[in-house]
This record gives sequence, structure tokens and C-alpha cells, in this order.
Amino acid sequence: MPSDRLQRRKFITLLGGSAAAWPLAARAQQPAMPVVGFLRDATAAGSGFMVNGLRKGLAEAGFVEGRNLVIDYAWTDGQSERLSALAAELLRQQVPVIVSSALNATYAAKAATSTIPIIFAVNNDPIASGLVQTLNHPGGNLTGVAYLGSELGAKRLGLMHEMLPKVTGYAVLAHPTYASSAPFITDVKAGARSLGLRVEVFNASTESEIDAAFAALSARGLGALLLANNPLFTTRRDRIIALAARYAVPTMYVQREYANSGGLMSYGTDLPEVYRLTGGYAGRILKGEMPADLPVLLPTKFEMIINLKTAKALGIEVPNKLLALADEVME
Repeated sequence: MPSDRLQRRKFITLLGGSAAAWPLAARAQQPAMPVVGFLRDATAAGSGFMVNGLRKGLAEAGFVEGRNLVIDYAWTDGQSERLSALAAELLRQQVPVIVSSALNATYAAKAATSTIPIIFAVNNDPIASGLVQTLNHPGGNLTGVAYLGSELGAKRLGLMHEMLPKVTGYAVLAHPTYASSAPFITDVKAGARSLGLRVEVFNASTESEIDAAFAALSARGLGALLLANNPLFTTRRDRIIALAARYAVPTMYVQREYANSGGLMSYGTDLPEVYRLTGGYAGRILKGEMPADLPVLLPTKFEMIINLKTAKALGIEVPNKLLALADEVME
């Protein structure tokens, strides 16, 4: 039986990458190449745009996968409890740098090592989350990219209100204990007050609670939903998108992968750019720089994606203004 790692390596064919992925025995026969570990609580499917951004940043630093670099991909396949074991496995492979995607993967990598450099991409405050001491001088073995999430609640609500001007009642689905949930809800409520809209919050920390939240918000007659950021929601995005379709609830999502998978609309930081920046930092680490000397980056480029096929299925006529503003319209 092939190992979990060999199974994970097969993902390259799903992403359309041109580089070959070798099992460990075959790799030993190749000239020694540096290895970047990539740890993410998700499946390979749907994450291609992030990996492509990572590859682009590494290439800009002079490292091309399959030519002079190996990327060791560690996916949980939706089983978040595997993060610690996957981080430990990357250490056993003696990777010189780990790129961690999202806060839970970063915590797992941080718990596994205090010496191997970790380049994170998180939708959280890295100081408040305990990842770094300061943005300019991170200290320790972590640095990376921190992008806006909770601060975009009012903006996302405003965009949904432009799409659905007759809707006055909105739901927010959030994880009750996730660090960015409370500030996101606060921002949404501030935006709702300025627009004269009503907002109700529904909490979910398990898949069954996600199901129950959709049933409850539908019963309350709320006309649209804003999804907060959380790794559980990301790994269950297909389920959430299916529930939004079943209950006919127009939903605003936090990032591109939801719209790619059939979600109505997403607005957030340009994630291909985020991962390009992490790839660039990983390349600089491979060249000998130290994470403590690389300031945390705060990207300010955003993207709005509209899935027109989903809009039509929901009977929504998207205003021309939003179509013109969208960075991508999926048909």
C-alpha cells in the first residue's frame, strides 16, 4: 500500500503542475535539492491557486520545483487533528523551511520546532496570536504574511447590500472561539448600523452545528449570509456551499476558493499574491537569511469574485456596477 505521503504527492497532477513528484527512494537517486514543506489543513483540490502563488514566489527567488527544488506537500484532507503528525513528519524529512497555511497549521508547526524557519500565511494578527514579538523584528523562527480578514466585515456586508438591496436581515456564521470571529462580528454589526440592517449571529464549531445553523437562519427568514473566516469552514466549504444552495441563501465568502467551488461571491485579500510573498520569503531563507530578520508583510491588494452561474441559480440579477468592479466573474 502506498504511504499517506506518496498519496499526497499525487496531488501535483490535480493542480496541473509540470514538475514531477518523486517518492523518497527515487529522490535519493537525484542530485540533492532543497526542500520546502507546505502544511495546510485542506485538500489539494481547490488549493491550486495558492500553490501556484507559492511556486511563483519561489521561482522569483531562483527556485523552480522539479528543477532545483522539491516541495513536500502535507495535506490534512479535512482531518484537522492530523496537523501535529504532519508537522512532525516534515521535521523527520529534515526540511530546511516550512510554509504554513492558516493559523492552525502555523500553531502545529510552531509547536513542532523552535529552530526550523516557518513562513506563515495567516488571516490573523500575528502578535496577538503569539506568533511573533513585533512585525518589524519578529524574533524566533517565524515570520510571514498576515492579511486582513476581520476588518473586512463591514465591506463585505456593503457589497452584499449592493447585490441584494431589498434584503434587510443578514446572518453571520462564525466559529465561537476562533480569534478573528469577535472582531469580524463587531465590524459587520457596525456596518449594519450604518446601513440600517439587522444582523443575527449563528455559531458553529462542528459540521453538525454548521447544518443546524443553516436550518436556523433559514427558519428566521434571514435573506443573506456572511461567512466568517475559520479553518473548519474552509475544510467544509463544499458542505457549506451545498447548504447555501439547498436553503437558497445568498452567501458572501472570505476568499476565492469558495467562489471557485460554487459559492456566490467572495471578497478578501488577493491570496495568490499572499502565497507569492510567502514563496519569496521561503526562497530567501533557503539562501541563508533568518526569519527573525524578515519583517511580517501586510499585503493590501484585494479581490472580488462573483460566481454568475450561482447567482442565476438563486435568481439574482447582479448589478452592472458590481460586475464592473469584480476582479473575476465566473460564468
